[in-house]
Amino acid sequence: MTRATLDKQPHEVAAMFDDVAARYDLTNDVISLGQARRWRRAVDRTVVARPGERVLDLAAGTGTSSLPFARTGAYVVPCDFSVGMLGEGKKRHPWLPFTAGDGTRLPFRDEVFDAVTISFGLRNIQDTDAALAELYRVTKPGGRIVICEFSEPTWAPFRTVYTEYLMSALPPVARTVCSNPDAYVYLAESIRTWPNQPELAARLQGAGWTKVAWRNLTGGVVALHRGTKPAG
Repeated sequence: MTRATLDKQPHEVAAMFDDVAARYDLTNDVISLGQARRWRRAVDRTVVARPGERVLDLAAGTGTSSLPFARTGAYVVPCDFSVGMLGEGKKRHPWLPFTAGDGTRLPFRDEVFDAVTISFGLRNIQDTDAALAELYRVTKPGGRIVICEFSEPTWAPFRTVYTEYLMSALPPVARTVCSNPDAYVYLAESIRTWPNQPELAARLQGAGWTKVAWRNLTGGVVALHRGTKPAG
């Protein structure tokens, strides 16, 4: 593992995502072997955004993940720290209120969102616990959080194969569709060092979230965590 890659500063990580913004959604579909769309549908069904609700979609990238919430009639705010991603998203979906923001210092008042969600972005925030606390701060009492993130496959033999794919096959595959394959080396390394399902659940509880639970997708390659902010 290349520690220099994992120890990138936030502005360096943002620059990587700026570089891949134009083809980010296509690359994700390719390297996930078509599963990315299924994972997004699972997030949508778990958030259950309702008309008139305010939803924060953190690490929204180009806004693809925000569209299902907007279609329900909810007011969704796509937020990201990559200006390149936001610019690409604004070109594609000019009606969405794209907002630049650091996950550890969100540019929103306390208790303004009915639901907050982040898909495949929590790993890229340098201080995970600070991000979970910020998401808690901006959520209304009784509101909910949904996190979709890479996790640990539950079947040991598959876990070994998956790890080999991440480190050996993913960067070459990304190189065929992406202008900056180094970003996907970072992706592979960050997945390998990320907390497993129970560890992330414990961190959610440590930030104050209650009713914390998770559901495995694709055999645990991805886990969908959820929690609730106490009503009072």
